Amino acid sequence: YVKLLYELEKDPAKRDEVIQTIRVRGIAFELNDGIRGLTATKSRNDPELRRVLEEAARRYKNPSIGLLPSVEESNQLLEKTRKATLEAVEAMPDFVVKQLIQRSISYASTGNFQTLDHLIVAVSYRSTGQEEYKLLSVNGIIQDNTKPKQSYEEVGGVSSTGEFVNVLATIFKPESETKFQILDTDSVNDRRTVVYEFEISKDKARQQIVSMGGSFASTITGMKGRIWIDRELFRVLRIESTATDIPPDFPIRAASRRIDYGWVKIADEKYLLPILADVRLIVRESGKLFETRNLIRFKEYQKFGTEVRVLDDDMAEQP
Repeated sequence: YVKLLYELEKDPAKRDEVIQTIRVRGIAFELNDGIRGLTATKSRNDPELRRVLEEAARRYKNPSIGLLPSVEESNQLLEKTRKATLEAVEAMPDFVVKQLIQRSISYASTGNFQTLDHLIVAVSYRSTGQEEYKLLSVNGIIQDNTKPKQSYEEVGGVSSTGEFVNVLATIFKPESETKFQILDTDSVNDRRTVVYEFEISKDKARQQIVSMGGSFASTITGMKGRIWIDRELFRVLRIESTATDIPPDFPIRAASRRIDYGWVKIADEKYLLPILADVRLIVRESGKLFETRNLIRFKEYQKFGTEVRVLDDDMAEQP
């Protein structure tokens, strides 16, 4: 394994090959902090290699947990997840939630993000799929008399919406004709999951990307990525998605997001909703490529109509 890491350091183009080797062959040693540190250094802290390595370590300790389902079991898992997800979308209540948002920027592909600001936003969600955003705080300064809007773009920079049920519904509704391919096993918050790759064509996904740069522009894209499905509960615990078929002349060159889901209570009922989202765009500006990042933590889900307030500990808990 160490030899693979040094080869990866010399030739980063071998990344996918190294990851697939670990995924297929596994490891035959106890994973420790030293190996974790070496992996981070030699791979430039690659999150996918780190994930695959941790799963390989779990399989080394307990080989049975890494067994992929058969084709029939996989199809059943997907269908049960589709049914459970779409039923959950229909049963979703109206609610409010607080978002703690850290917005950052870096030169593309460097990962050297510099924080631009911290926002606190109240989000109101209706079961019809409508969302309203009310900006409560910017860098700790309370915003007075702000009115609900369709996004928080009035503060400038990048805003992101639709992290709730919209993505799940798009992936699983039959008319999307989503293509699934089983990939791996993993653990999310101590829950065993099966990881699938998915892809939806542009004409089916119709995902909208909006550029608020020098002038307003929008485009429609396709979508591909991965989902992590709880093997026992048939629910999606994580989504990673990227936009596809972005027009070559569009200011935004790439768009991706990761959403982690967790169980929360609203009016004494449990619902699976986002607890963390990481939204990234690569934008072209003045001949240079920049990467923006919105790290969003979801806090205090409550029934619709509840007033959302900024608390002292919100400032300390910024992402």
